[in-house]
Amino acid sequence: MIALVQRVDRAKVEADGAVCGAIERGLLVLLGVKADDGEEDIAYVTDKVCGLRIFPDEQGKQNLSVKDVGGKLLIVSQFTLCGDVRKGKRPSFDSAARPEIAKGFYLEFIRRCREKGCEAATGIFGAHMLVELTNNGPVTIIIDSAVKTKGGKS
Repeated sequence: MIALVQRVDRAKVEADGAVCGAIERGLLVLLGVKADDGEEDIAYVTDKVCGLRIFPDEQGKQNLSVKDVGGKLLIVSQFTLCGDVRKGKRPSFDSAARPEIAKGFYLEFIRRCREKGCEAATGIFGAHMLVELTNNGPVTIIIDSAVKTKGGKS
């Protein structure tokens, strides 16, 4: 599972010409589910996203989580994060989970984030969406569960 996390002052997602999710201060989370992801991947990424300390404290040090600052999450499914461009110029999406599997993981990730006390708005799984954001910093972090759960290097 891959999460591309951006610290934002605001973000919104539209589908079919209507806003389906919007937040002010918080994290935009673009989430890609891989075919070999399992329970441990959801747990790892949920824990990292909800606990990620990338908001400044009183001294300006990135030491606070989204919950610490009263921020929210905007979670958007994005299978293209699983794109492999090692061969040629056109991405291969062979490692991405099939939509019916990925949707369940996406919904479970949202549920777990909320269970951890993170308020979350969402996009619409499988829809063509337009995402707007104001990245604060800019701060962008990639969380890849393969690094922790499948023996990759940190």
